[in-house]
Amino acid sequence: MDKRYEVYCLADRLFYETPDRLSAGGTGAPEFGTAGRAVPEGWRSARTGDWLTLGPVDEDGHSRPAPAQGWKIHVSATLDNADRMAAVVWDYCVPRAVPFKFIAGRHLLHLRNSKYAGRDGSGKFATIYPADEDQLHTVLRELGKALEGCEGPYILTDLRWQEGPLYVRYGAFTRRMCVDGRGALVPAIEDDRGRLVPDSRDPAFRVPEWVTLPPFLEPQLAERNRTTVTDLPYRMEKALHFSNGGGVYVGTDTRDGRKVVLKEARPHAGLASDGADAVARLERERDALGKLAGLGVAPEVRDWFELGGHRFLVMDFLEGRTLNSFFADRHPLCVSEPDPDAIAAYTDWALRIHRAVEDAVTAVHGRGVVFNDLHLFNIMVAPDEQSVALLDFEAATAVDAGGRQVVAHPGFVAPPDRTGKDVDRYALACLRLALFLPVTTLLAIDRGKAAHLAQVIAAEFPDVPREFLDRAVAEIERVVPGEKVVPGEKGVSGDKGVSGPVIPSAAAAAPFVDPADWPRSRDSMVKAILASATPERDDRLFPGDIAQFAEGGGLGLAHGAAGVLLALAESGGERYEEGERWLLEHTEPAPPGTPLGLDDGLAGIAHVLDRLGHRNRALDLTGLILQENWQRLPSDLHGGLAGLGLALDALAESTGEHVLGQYALKAAELLGERLTAARPPEGKPRAGLLHGATGPALLFLRLYERNGDPALLDLAGRALRTDLARCVARPDGSLGVDEGWRTMPYLGDGSVGIGMVLDDYLAHRDDAGFEAARPGILAAARSRFCVQPGLFRGRAGLLLHVNRSTAPGITPDDVAAQIEELGWFAMAYEGQLAFPGEQMMRLSMDLHTGTAGCLLALAAALGDGGAHLPFLPPLPRPQSRSRLSAGS
Repeated sequence: MDKRYEVYCLADRLFYETPDRLSAGGTGAPEFGTAGRAVPEGWRSARTGDWLTLGPVDEDGHSRPAPAQGWKIHVSATLDNADRMAAVVWDYCVPRAVPFKFIAGRHLLHLRNSKYAGRDGSGKFATIYPADEDQLHTVLRELGKALEGCEGPYILTDLRWQEGPLYVRYGAFTRRMCVDGRGALVPAIEDDRGRLVPDSRDPAFRVPEWVTLPPFLEPQLAERNRTTVTDLPYRMEKALHFSNGGGVYVGTDTRDGRKVVLKEARPHAGLASDGADAVARLERERDALGKLAGLGVAPEVRDWFELGGHRFLVMDFLEGRTLNSFFADRHPLCVSEPDPDAIAAYTDWALRIHRAVEDAVTAVHGRGVVFNDLHLFNIMVAPDEQSVALLDFEAATAVDAGGRQVVAHPGFVAPPDRTGKDVDRYALACLRLALFLPVTTLLAIDRGKAAHLAQVIAAEFPDVPREFLDRAVAEIERVVPGEKVVPGEKGVSGDKGVSGPVIPSAAAAAPFVDPADWPRSRDSMVKAILASATPERDDRLFPGDIAQFAEGGGLGLAHGAAGVLLALAESGGERYEEGERWLLEHTEPAPPGTPLGLDDGLAGIAHVLDRLGHRNRALDLTGLILQENWQRLPSDLHGGLAGLGLALDALAESTGEHVLGQYALKAAELLGERLTAARPPEGKPRAGLLHGATGPALLFLRLYERNGDPALLDLAGRALRTDLARCVARPDGSLGVDEGWRTMPYLGDGSVGIGMVLDDYLAHRDDAGFEAARPGILAAARSRFCVQPGLFRGRAGLLLHVNRSTAPGITPDDVAAQIEELGWFAMAYEGQLAFPGEQMMRLSMDLHTGTAGCLLALAAALGDGGAHLPFLPPLPRPQSRSRLSAGS
């Protein structure tokens, strides 16, 4: 579970949305009073996301010159003192012409300090930009005195100034970007040689090696280094988990050698929806565990202490595995051909585990405690797999308190009407489904999905008692009179606390559109996509993944307008001319900082615009790319040289601008040099189509097809072998990319993406090793269970490969099975067919994660045969294999 997604669920119940759009009564969330002040004469203000930025201007109205980087000051604040502190900062900085910015609203500061917010931004309420070290020292002394006694979260990236709320860090003042060691575009600063290098935001204070710490900060660093764990009677050996609220560590009690867990809480950080910080929540856990002492279903408390202002709870270490960890090696549908005996054995195990969890929850209730946070990660299964224990009681309350949830897993979060024991009963109902189909995050979009999931479970696990599933559906779909939230309604605001599921209603009972029902399903998906469009917005046209809110994300191929427009064109859906105008308007000019690559930036936008007939704009964007230092891009397809080379080659072919073809060959030349270099790449290399060597292999193949140079085919084979070396076989014979703790089958980062390009390679040259890999890749693609529907990290990508592949043994039944399983994720949006995005907490319309990608995959399987991803056109189909007919 990627915790970044939770904060993007607060502002809208159906789509991922930026938290700054969180509405209250439709008028916008209340902001701090200081944010409403008139801009001082001679100053300019701008609102960017969470921040209100203010800076002085010269007589001509231009911003005064300022350093590009240096020592900056961060001001930490709590929800209660933030507005007052903003006023102090304003009144100090304006007369002295010191630029600054601050978080504009209370709810935005709350989200920044919430439990799963980024640790690199925790506590940062205001930022001040001194002109030099002398002014830095002056501001620290004078403003520090003015804010004396004010509290706030400790800023992990910074060095604290004395005992107050001011912190310092050396970093960028203006936005500059560079490519890091893994090929990602990241914020940059300039080193002593004039090179742009990553501006590290790791949650630890570090001074760049070419920068000298000012003498007046040396005592602060010495004080910081004075706090250590060496005097504790515990030896911390491993970090299990970090959040904005603190860490969880495994250690040993040096007094008796017993294994323990130490849980850390940071004051004023890790806020829950009720405003409780990590310390308050840890105190709740300590008190709840005290009530459960000796019960055998929760850890026993051993100690409680404070160190460096942080609180620590010490508990006994429980042997076993959390319930979520069993799915990869135990779930019987994680293979291409499920064994009926394995399904029956798993059913017995899952039913037994659920009874044990129910018994544990009943025992907890008997001691007057409501758990309030039951989910797969908080259930410890003992080594004998006969008993369970419950973990993480920081949300626990008294039975008679009758409160709502304040912290919850998205797949188990109870609706707002559930309080007290009913919260745990709702989670137990979700667990009945999640043990067999761990996709209950879909209920965060529509609780009406529970009945469909129960139907799928009944078909796949015939020994599950129907009464077991019926009880789950009845509890999940229980509606309290007066609830009026309707699934599919545009712009419905989420609850300001836990983002709860949508309440079922008549809209949820709209006729189900079967993805296999082509062209009806195509038309339904197109209607859903167009109904979701927001051409009045500038940040995005279609709702999609949270990545669209990064630079260029709302425009690009992966998560933006270009990818959706491409899918509409590929599927034969109606042309969305207003959307094309939107993309043209928002690329004239292209926003500063837009990445250059195929999936993430300008190259992909240019490719789509050319595909749609807007050739001049495509050439204009390509010219912008070639003015940049594109040779330093990483190697991959997603944002690097491989994707850029493919786009340039295609544009050269379609426009007759042959010089673009020469640039494509230059990109291939650079990739060939990197591939054959003796030195290994920095860090652990990634494999797969998007980020591995398979992307360059695809470029080599397409250029080989253009000019016939066998050296390019040699390079393609070498690149593919590099990625195949990262693959491992599972016990069922399927082949996946080894990520250390799991194997990945998917189109983007898994074996299926490698398999797509292997098929293309084998159309030109025989290779026994590649042929030997194809059955394992196909077995991975045929897996009966998949955790998401998306094109690059889910079922739609597996469908695309199975339908396209020329590997022997594929039948129309294989394709039909993929389409059926994609239908498990089908949702309704305004009565039309749509699909959830990454993490499945909200719907998505984009190409990589959402409905547009599913539309393209279904069009390739059920349409006229021409729909395809860029640069992966259909292959000649073997004579022994007939196509699926529409509606089969």
